[in-house]
Amino acid sequence: MAESTPSPSTPSPSTPSPQTGPVKRTLTHPAPPSFARGELRDPQLAAALRTLELTVKRKLDGILHGEHLGLIPGPGSEPGDARPYEPGDDVRQMDWSVTARTTHPHVRQTVADRELETWIILDLSASLDFGTADSDKRDLAVAASAAVTYLTGGGANRIGALVSNGHETIRIPARSGLHHRQILLRKIATTPRAPAGTRGSLDQAIDAIRRPPRRRGLAVVISDFLGPIDWERTLRAVSSRHDLVAIEVIDPRDLELPDVGRVLLQDPETGETRDVTTTKRLRRDFALAADLQRKEVETALRRCGCPRLTLRTDSDWIGDIVRFVAARRYQFATQARPRTAPGAIR
Repeated sequence: MAESTPSPSTPSPSTPSPQTGPVKRTLTHPAPPSFARGELRDPQLAAALRTLELTVKRKLDGILHGEHLGLIPGPGSEPGDARPYEPGDDVRQMDWSVTARTTHPHVRQTVADRELETWIILDLSASLDFGTADSDKRDLAVAASAAVTYLTGGGANRIGALVSNGHETIRIPARSGLHHRQILLRKIATTPRAPAGTRGSLDQAIDAIRRPPRRRGLAVVISDFLGPIDWERTLRAVSSRHDLVAIEVIDPRDLELPDVGRVLLQDPETGETRDVTTTKRLRRDFALAADLQRKEVETALRRCGCPRLTLRTDSDWIGDIVRFVAARRYQFATQARPRTAPGAIR
């Protein structure tokens, strides 16, 4: 059923927006497979995950050349040389002892880790059980998890997950190996849906990575980021120990309402329903509120030092991932060039 905001006169994008029924579209890009009926040992689930793996690998193999440096997590977490500060450097990398000794600002460079530990923080609350385009947001979130697993799980790198459906948080320990990665994706894809009326908490899901403390690594938050932005302080605390990446999963109806006249809407996280008419004013107010909320999310993530990748259910999600990773690799390669510059201090 469709989803709703609390009031038709002052719509808020803090809950998912209305679904108007399936629309037939000619796809120019592969859509994520559906995991709606998958069970842990279901052959159909295994086939869907295999198809997803091949689709992701086919697109990403072209950019996965060279060392691990710059792939997603950035330069790494092991300390390296200190060098003079340059405009644009991350102030969190300031080396205050060298700065005090030389009386000139210095930053401490980092070197690529030989073994990376990645944690996927995955929001699968009821607001993601929704989609009006090529797939549900939930399936796209699972597909994004598969891409992260493939990008960061090679060699001896470890990967784990914290999956929240709003009712419970499922912990999948960080381990290495192909078999573990396959099991991890199976467990993610078969995460049970929360009971009706369960409101999710992204803040609690993010906070779970801090208890117990984990070794430095990469934390990837996958969510639609709908709802109150009460997670910023927690995410900022996580950023002091981990590199961060946020993957925002959205549907076109999260951003604007269609002109369909009278429609019954339901908020899946509260169970509240409302009969509204999608007037021009309502659609305009909703679009403005949705745009404002997206900008607030973007600003909060930026304050946390967390780059954002947006995936849409009506777009080429793999192409968006490829462009994001390629841009990140270029950015980190550019930042790494001054390593041997004069003035480097050990």
